[in-house]
Amino acid sequence: MRKLMAGITTGTFIAAAVLAVLFRFCRSDVILSLAVTAGTTCYHFAMRLLTGLAYDVFMKNRADYRKARYSLKPWEPALYRKLRVRYWKGKLPTYDPELFDTEKRTLDEIAQATCQAELVHETIAVLSFLPIAAGIWLGNTGVFVITSVLAAGIDLLFVIVQRYNRPRIIQLIERKARNRKESSRTANGN
Repeated sequence: MRKLMAGITTGTFIAAAVLAVLFRFCRSDVILSLAVTAGTTCYHFAMRLLTGLAYDVFMKNRADYRKARYSLKPWEPALYRKLRVRYWKGKLPTYDPELFDTEKRTLDEIAQATCQAELVHETIAVLSFLPIAAGIWLGNTGVFVITSVLAAGIDLLFVIVQRYNRPRIIQLIERKARNRKESSRTANGN
């Protein structure tokens, strides 16, 4: 997924630059539309990569998943059941599957990674609305509003998955801790 996102970012950047230069020489509405489309696509991919990188630099997938900020609100389980999250959550792509691999990470590390992933996608959802400013400048704001809403909506799906999975991971952590405690008591003859 990393290579694909980097490739799309690079490709759309080059396409936007070439089309912008072409537009300067032949003022075609088609070329302008293609340039704007490539530029907006480049923004969405570059912004996602840079947001994830910024969180990696500052958080390093270390978060206290027991903080209230990461806890489910009372209404969330019912919403997730209604949305049938358990049936589609596995179909979403993962940028870095290794972060959630139980063979390579502890459950504690995975729970922390879900917190960072949640924050990344929330930030991206907000930043998805910045292209609307280009719509105001270039005209046809409606197209920018629609694409921004769709992009933010997609990122909110990833937020939902992190919030849906984290309590289950925490339950596994707590169950393992109880089992270790019981095993320790049994081994000590208590």
